[in-house]
Amino acid sequence: MAVSRSYPELKERQRRERHTHAPGLALRVHRALSWYGRAEQEADDLDARFIFLWIAFNAAYATDINAAYRSGAQGAFVHFLGVLLDLDRQARLADMVWKQFSGPIRGLIENKFLFRDFWDSRNGTLDPDAWERRFIVERGRARRALAASETLTVLGIVLDRIYTLRNQVVHGGSTWDSDVNREQVRDCVRFMGELVPVIIEIMMDNPQTVWGSAVYPVVKD
Repeated sequence: MAVSRSYPELKERQRRERHTHAPGLALRVHRALSWYGRAEQEADDLDARFIFLWIAFNAAYATDINAAYRSGAQGAFVHFLGVLLDLDRQARLADMVWKQFSGPIRGLIENKFLFRDFWDSRNGTLDPDAWERRFIVERGRARRALAASETLTVLGIVLDRIYTLRNQVVHGGSTWDSDVNREQVRDCVRFMGELVPVIIEIMMDNPQTVWGSAVYPVVKD
């Protein structure tokens, strides 16, 4: 089973190797590690930990935020995950999906509160019956991907579910430390807490890969 590195281990490695990183990779890893390190300090605050982990994930993958959101943020990070899977010679991401989190992943996929069409229906922007039909279709797609061991498809669906929680929390659609969403926050934190360091490690394993310029580069007067 793949074991993710802790923040101190990853930071020590980054200091040793950063001179070999292209500027874009160096800045992405530096920023992602800063937020991941902050997330590790929030053992008792799941909401804060979740937010910091999502920012760390965003810092690692984002290239052009406006373009990403115009084309769909989910599509941008699914493409990014596809690149990582191709580079992951130790199969760390596959181990996450099929060994560490196979049960929790099924829980996230089956949770209607992490399906954005459910909330569109509740908010009156989608027909009340439509979300259930779409949920059945999407759940079926997820189950087929699970049965066929399609790692990228499963990761994409799981990240889409987690993205719904991200929107809910970041846009003020939930109460801090709320009892009603503890289960999904806890599962998402566990998953992101493993995903983020694996992503950072794979990126540092492959400094020759063109990761692209980081958004909001450091500008010195």
